[in-house]
Amino acid sequence: MSIICPTVLASNSHDLRDQIERVAKFAKRIQIDLTDGIFTTNKTVGLKNIWIPEEIETDIHLMYKEPETVLGMLIELNPSMVIIHVESSTDIPLFASKLRENGIKTGIALLPETRVEDVAYLLPHVQHILLFAGNFGSFGGHARLEVLEKVAEIRKLDKRIEIGWDGGANIDNCLQIAKAGVQVINVGGAIQNSENPQDAYATMEVLITSINNA
Repeated sequence: MSIICPTVLASNSHDLRDQIERVAKFAKRIQIDLTDGIFTTNKTVGLKNIWIPEEIETDIHLMYKEPETVLGMLIELNPSMVIIHVESSTDIPLFASKLRENGIKTGIALLPETRVEDVAYLLPHVQHILLFAGNFGSFGGHARLEVLEKVAEIRKLDKRIEIGWDGGANIDNCLQIAKAGVQVINVGGAIQNSENPQDAYATMEVLITSINNA
């Protein structure tokens, strides 16, 4: 089953709140994207200045070079899941075990050039794998749909793990992404920058309904 998951990417706490409130009335799940200005070229609002809506399942996609330096703050925020990049400098099994002890799931994100076979050893430690295929640290951009080939590779290794997509998802390509087997389609600019975010979300939800009902 595939779902549309609006994403939030803000440079300050005011914009963060505005974006969350923009989607809170209709989203079942959201993803907050955070960058450190080191792993990515831009820097978003810091962990000390974010809040998580209690009524919505919330994931944090942490584009940090050293995620372990903010582990305590992540645990205190208590999101549903924290997604970190395999390209970071983190001991991912250890990081995941610390989150698991506190009832928080762990996801790993892969940049387009990272091969699935090179991270296969991490799959038993995590619950989610995010295929990143857009503009790193920003909304919008062209979705690199060739990255969808990794879905089948992941499924050969692990039929259990949840697969997400991040990067350039919109009304024109969300059905193709869902058909490939992606379960969580994170959508940023196509919702946040829409004149009617709820209509944009609803349209994409309708488009993927045929996959969910198949």
